[in-house]
Amino acid sequence: MEAILGILISALLSENFILVKFYGICPFMGVSKKIDTALGMGMAVTFVMALASAACYGINLILIALELEYMQTVVFILAIASIVQVVEMFLKKSVPALYKALGVYLPLITTNCAVLGVVLVNVQEGYSFLLSVVNGAAGGLGFTLAIVLFASVRERVNKADCPECFRGFPLALISAGLLALAFMGFSGMRIF
Repeated sequence: MEAILGILISALLSENFILVKFYGICPFMGVSKKIDTALGMGMAVTFVMALASAACYGINLILIALELEYMQTVVFILAIASIVQVVEMFLKKSVPALYKALGVYLPLITTNCAVLGVVLVNVQEGYSFLLSVVNGAAGGLGFTLAIVLFASVRERVNKADCPECFRGFPLALISAGLLALAFMGFSGMRIF
């Protein structure tokens, strides 16, 4: 139980994939203009991360049995791409408004290094199936937390009066940097 709690808290705060490890910056910057779109993207990434962690755990066992460990990255990317395709088809049929709002960023989950990063961390740390899925889900929730917080900051900052040279992307980068500094404050935290 301590291991699960430790993974959960570290994936959310001290080892956040976006704000601490800087994985998945493309959708973080691209889909964070509105809170509802950011929340939808976060939930999609969380689902893909948890499912990819489960699938790649099994795939890794097969690769180890066949002595093909050197193919992990390629096979993991193919598995993640397949999972994203299923999620994309589901959203297109079930939630067309969210599908349209996410636009090009939904297929980019395939190449989101946060998704591949969580799978590789699971392998490197030697996590069991349960811990892999917990790390994947918690990593996705950390992604969601970061992108929703950033979207709320961006919505508020876009209404603020600031010099013309800072408007838009420069102010978004400054805001992201300050948010990352806040999350790096959790880096020395001990769970137990």
